[in-house]
Amino acid sequence: MASGGRAVEALKAYRSVLKATHKAFAGDTFMLQKSAAEVRKKFEENRHVTSEADIQRLLDDANDASEFISTMIVQAKATPSGAFVVKPEKEHAGATLEIPSEEILKKSA
Repeated sequence: MASGGRAVEALKAYRSVLKATHKAFAGDTFMLQKSAAEVRKKFEENRHVTSEADIQRLLDDANDASEFISTMIVQAKATPSGAFVVKPEKEHAGATLEIPSEEILKKSA
């Protein structure tokens, strides 16, 4: 990305997305590692973008991603009985809850 102020903005956006993933996937080492790697990959892919319009679009996308992760992703936690519990926080208020089917859960295990 470009110089000076834009570099600072990019770093803030990067940290914001990572912070959102850390909160959304707290306690899930696999998802923390995979999401951090994906965030880094996306930022690295765009490191050499110089167009102001493209930089602004990428910063907006990063901020949107941070907001989406923070408000739309709630990770279910397994209980000792094998059931899953979802505990939305106040930032998830108004979001639509989609519970994956048993088939999807079996495929991801």
